[in-house]
Amino acid sequence: MDSVPLSISDSIAALRRGGVIAYPTEAVWGLGCDPFDEAAVLRLLAIKQREVTKGLILVVAHRTQFDGLLDWSALPPGRVAAVDASWPGPNTWIVPATSRVPRWITGAHSGVAVRVSDHPVVIALCQAFGGPLVSTSANRAGEPPAFSREALDPQLLAQLDGISEGETGGLSTPTAIRDALTGSVLRP
Repeated sequence: MDSVPLSISDSIAALRRGGVIAYPTEAVWGLGCDPFDEAAVLRLLAIKQREVTKGLILVVAHRTQFDGLLDWSALPPGRVAAVDASWPGPNTWIVPATSRVPRWITGAHSGVAVRVSDHPVVIALCQAFGGPLVSTSANRAGEPPAFSREALDPQLLAQLDGISEGETGGLSTPTAIRDALTGSVLRP
């Protein structure tokens, strides 16, 4: 992989070719690819050394990019409003998934982890891509996440199709993950 940061348009070109890229998020550097490209997702999981059963986060620029993927009607009264009130921002929710979300994204779960980001690079990538992207920390499973570009593992980077321009949003911890059905915190 070339060490020159990719522009948004070059990042999108890599994603459309089935590539896996690193990009900045609210707190850490993430790995991303097209969630509907099974080969790209399986490659991302191999790079990360993560089991497919764990599931992956989908990130978007605006909630409408989840249309047809999430079963909002399965949530109890008031829960949709609670989720919406937290977005855009660094809040990831597990929401019941429709059958349109591939098993390589949901893993062993009936729900899917989703976030409407307020990070400018994530927004630009999702808008230019025209839909959700996979978002998982840019580290091997069990290793600490990279809060800066300099902390990215060179061996991991060598397996990618590029690294997007930009910097993280400066949060000191990865985004919280909550269950949209109950509101309970799964990862603080």
